[in-house]
Amino acid sequence: MTKETYRAQQIANFFLSVADPDDNDISNLKIQKLCYYAQGLCTAMRGVRLFADSIEAWDHGPVVPNLYHAYKEHKSGPIPVPKDFDASEIDEKDRAALMDIYTFYGQFSAWRLRNMTHEEKPWIEAYKRLDKEIKLHELVEFFGPQVDEEYKGSIYN
Repeated sequence: MTKETYRAQQIANFFLSVADPDDNDISNLKIQKLCYYAQGLCTAMRGVRLFADSIEAWDHGPVVPNLYHAYKEHKSGPIPVPKDFDASEIDEKDRAALMDIYTFYGQFSAWRLRNMTHEEKPWIEAYKRLDKEIKLHELVEFFGPQVDEEYKGSIYN
């Protein structure tokens, strides 16, 4: 069972690496939401956080601040696929889970994902607080019931 904690940049690079290069719609807004869903769902499945970076509740939904700053130069345009990313730096079981997350959530536009997160308790609760950080336990409480017990077992045990 993998228990490695990654950097958010590695998870973002994974999503960018699987995007269709001829139809890449992964903007800064969209990569933020994909990483949020990955952190919530994978942490609920793994029992430990997927990546170490914090997530904050900003006006347009959950944001990993250091990723935002890394990609802000692209504005609302697509983020290019990283040239030096090696997917094998992510455990095979984690890659499988991330691919499932990308297949489901990647079909939605950045704005649709933004609107979805605005209906979810982790963002709603954190947005009310002064520090705005979306706490890991809030993600696990919210996403845990959405993760099939058999999916947890087949991937991580």
